[in-house]
Amino acid sequence: MGRILAIDYGLKRTGLAVTDPLQIIASPLETISSSNLIAWIQDYILKAEVEGIVIGMPTKPDNSETQITKEVKGLISKLNSSFPDITITEIDERFTSKLAKQTLILGGMKKRDRQKKGNVDKVSAAIILQTYLSQNS
Repeated sequence: MGRILAIDYGLKRTGLAVTDPLQIIASPLETISSSNLIAWIQDYILKAEVEGIVIGMPTKPDNSETQITKEVKGLISKLNSSFPDITITEIDERFTSKLAKQTLILGGMKKRDRQKKGNVDKVSAAIILQTYLSQNS
């Protein structure tokens, strides 16, 4: 059984999270520059078996598209063509950043560290991944 990689895509930064090989636990992994995402995934796949990719789909509370929805859909097309053997799944990512900030507070992270947006991005990816795991267990 391979890992599942989660993506919280942003125009500048992308938060990443991954499951353990048994797909039980979702853990924040890293925050990288969005321009390096495909190359990073290619490198990661060489190191770890990846069975699926879950990507957060941004929508407004009324289910309409956000400013970044079009970019995420374009990324999904790139992922499908770059990694045809890996299943790509979309997950609603509404409110994940807010939940990530609350999680960091509850976890006792200092305010200075919470203000680093990369920390919020990778925890948001973990929340997206945990949502996927919960829906598919």
